[in-house]
Amino acid sequence: MGSLSVWHWLVILFWLVVVLVPGWRIASKAGFHGAWSLLLLVPVLNLLAVWAFAFVRWPTERPS
Repeated sequence: MGSLSVWHWLVILFWLVVVLVPGWRIASKAGFHGAWSLLLLVPVLNLLAVWAFAFVRWPTERPS
């Protein structure tokens, strides 16, 4: 087994950008810290995170 080629790293980087950037923005707009989007990189936790964000009361919706 050899090391990963440059193309593999480019695909990994592309996937990170495609997943993390929108996830970070969505979490920030919802009133949560953007670092919650890192859960999207973990298998199974990503599904739980999407369901949690779909059904939890967002801080931006709470009355002040």
